[in-house]
Amino acid sequence: MQRRHFLAASSLPLFGCAEPGQITGGFTGINHERGHLLRDGKAWPAPSVVRKTRVLIAGGGVAGLAAARALRLRGIDDFALLELEDAAGGNSRGGAVNGIACPLGAHYLPVPGDDAHEVQDVLEELGLRKRVAGRWVYDERHLCHSPQERLFFKGEWQDGLLPLQGINASTLAQYQQFSALVEVARKASHWRIPASKSPLSSVQIELNAITFVAYLDRNGLTDQHLRWYLDYCCRDDYGAGIATVSAWAGIHYFASRHGFSVPGAASVEREGVLTWPEGNAWLTRRMAAPLKERLHTGQIVLRIANTRGGVELDAFNTATRAVERWQASHAIVALPIFVAARVVQNPPEFLRLAAQRTVYAPWLVANIHIKTALHDRPGPAPSWDNVLYGTAGLGYVDASHQSLRPVPGATVLTHYRALGDVPGGALAGRRLLMNQSWDTWRDEILAELSVAHPDLAGKTTRIDITRYGHAMAVPVPRNMKKIGLQPPNSKHGLLLKKERLVLSDDRLRFAHSDWAGYSVFEEAFTLGHGAGTSTMS
Repeated sequence: MQRRHFLAASSLPLFGCAEPGQITGGFTGINHERGHLLRDGKAWPAPSVVRKTRVLIAGGGVAGLAAARALRLRGIDDFALLELEDAAGGNSRGGAVNGIACPLGAHYLPVPGDDAHEVQDVLEELGLRKRVAGRWVYDERHLCHSPQERLFFKGEWQDGLLPLQGINASTLAQYQQFSALVEVARKASHWRIPASKSPLSSVQIELNAITFVAYLDRNGLTDQHLRWYLDYCCRDDYGAGIATVSAWAGIHYFASRHGFSVPGAASVEREGVLTWPEGNAWLTRRMAAPLKERLHTGQIVLRIANTRGGVELDAFNTATRAVERWQASHAIVALPIFVAARVVQNPPEFLRLAAQRTVYAPWLVANIHIKTALHDRPGPAPSWDNVLYGTAGLGYVDASHQSLRPVPGATVLTHYRALGDVPGGALAGRRLLMNQSWDTWRDEILAELSVAHPDLAGKTTRIDITRYGHAMAVPVPRNMKKIGLQPPNSKHGLLLKKERLVLSDDRLRFAHSDWAGYSVFEEAFTLGHGAGTSTMS
């Protein structure tokens, strides 16, 4: 279904006898008012109290939590972590709808390879992997159960997300051509995760300078089914499609993990996927738990400054409605780049430039509670990840998929929509995200998913929508020798110690997935771990 046809169809009465007005819900998960207070230049009172600690961490997403863990491992317990929202976790937080746990953002973590040994270590610490008979084994209870993914294509479901049902010989030939190109790239360079640990090869530098669609054009890869699939993959991982992301990002999606398998070719074993009903909140909640009173939520960071005696930070405490001043020897700035550039006093040049160059994708996450199982179209059984070909969204994941219950029942379907490619770009996407009413989003989402599930609206009781205006940095083309926005090696800038990337400015360390240029758990965790390991060393 073409996008224009879908939009036309969405205005039709697809809900049958259901009354959408009976579906409750609203916007939840993100307190936009807090962030907008900083954006709008509100006048703040003078600090009413001064607090002291050894190390400050500004930002409680994955990078901030990883930095806190690294400090604890070094025996540094005198620190404080300040977080804007009411719970730590950033884009990896979770919630519940009608008592059923569900993700508010990131919903899985691929089993990490050996390049991500820091992530492997924390998974071992959390009991997710252990060594058995000399081999590392992951806990089967946390690996995604089968069936893992399916695609609604040509009126029925099929296994896997690559369109296969009824494709012609020319489409298959283009699948095979792209698969061969990925294998050439895999052999020519090391495609590692985290990518921020190492410089790019000459091949990767060339790919990083052009869009993915330009790369496909150059290689004559014009098939609509192949392009839809590649566009879906990029939107799903990077928040924007093939016309926006770099060719490096498009190839990295496959070359860094499982390649690109086509029918009839020798299959490449896909890595396992760790997932939970609440998504990656399972991880971040456990990372946050040991912090106890050192975790301070509801804090709007207003100012961070290097001073002669250390670091000074002012924050508005939303509980006491007072500005509090923190003084520390060092600070780790685990904030999005655009926020860091606003609050760091006299920001270093590399931070100012990074803020100007970062492109953010807005995201919408809708958690849809259904009171009973949906009627299914022909094809494979309901899967964890369910995608509809040709639609604006990214399908949905089933929060109850890991359940062992023998009979399906009430569950929450988590629907994702990346808005980094709407006409007018990311700014237009943010306006659409924030200005469109909840009931309009409700009707659009139900209309889209009802193509595969005509009974969806009649079985939906509630839809909670979480909006991320700056969800993730998009890996757009850049003429750089390194992925992301890291500055050159200098006294104030990039430090590489034993493959550990550290962004430094006097007593400040910077750590966030933004610095990697794209948002995945492995990048955020590794950058945060590096900052926590290097602080005060």
